[in-house]
Amino acid sequence: MSGTGPSPVAGRAAAEYRIEDLAHASGATVRTIRAYQDRGLLPTPERRGRANVYRDTHLARLRQIADLLDRGYTLASIKELLEAWDTGRGLGGVLGLVAEVHGPWTDERADRITRAELNQKFGGTSDEQAVAEAVDLGVLERIPGSTDEFLVPSPQELAVAVELYAAGVPLSAISGHLRELRGQVEQIASRFLEFTTEHVFARYLGHRPPTDADAAEAASMVRRLRPLAQQTVDAELARAMRTFATRHLEHHLATEGPFTPESATPPPVSVALPFGTIAAVQRLVGRENTGAFIAAAAEREVQTRTLDTLASSDRYRKELDQKG
Repeated sequence: MSGTGPSPVAGRAAAEYRIEDLAHASGATVRTIRAYQDRGLLPTPERRGRANVYRDTHLARLRQIADLLDRGYTLASIKELLEAWDTGRGLGGVLGLVAEVHGPWTDERADRITRAELNQKFGGTSDEQAVAEAVDLGVLERIPGSTDEFLVPSPQELAVAVELYAAGVPLSAISGHLRELRGQVEQIASRFLEFTTEHVFARYLGHRPPTDADAAEAASMVRRLRPLAQQTVDAELARAMRTFATRHLEHHLATEGPFTPESATPPPVSVALPFGTIAAVQRLVGRENTGAFIAAAAEREVQTRTLDTLASSDRYRKELDQKG
């Protein structure tokens, strides 16, 4: 049997494969193909004597599965999607939605930078630890086969690091700040997705998998809402920076003490809770945990209301324009 491609079975058309040939053509292993059969992801092959015979439909299905796995789907989700396909509901809208979500979320284009150019931007000396940290953070990506060039997914992010370094901020402080900031931004992104899923996308995603028409409509909605997260964060960041920069300046003009976020934040305000509320919380979590529970609940409520407000991007942009 030839190992260079699919072989005919017993002289029949080349559209028929033994399992080894199907594995070679698809890139999957024999073990994987059998596992897919057991899970119902592949149609049952034809039994001919002691051998199973596979066709082009099996090869196409294996390629569909590989593509969906690359897009982040689990095998359980893939099974649902393929069952929808088999019952005639189609995957066009679903795959369009997948492509829309996996598409670029920014107009920024990736760039490349040589090691010499990178060194020049950061003081002219090589810092292996800083480069490794940048790669770990995804600010730089190594290019297979190249030891002297990196991919820069976000040139803007790298440019910010260059400016901060030029202003005197150590590279270790820059990377630490980025890690902290990324965690906070991921929380905002998660909350925004929860918010839009609850109020917008739930109507399209009621079926598992969604119908072709609903998936196509959801993809269109993703295109419309995609810029809103960045617009709201930009608007709120501008507002917060103006507020804190003003307080920072006033603090330094008025006192010799060092500036801290606490010094720029109004002092905490005591809030009296009804006795019935406190008693109910005590029954729920115990007297020793009451304070922590109330504090956590209050913090969550503040975060929820703040992030819900972020969704109204148009209103905030208009307010900022009027104030500016």
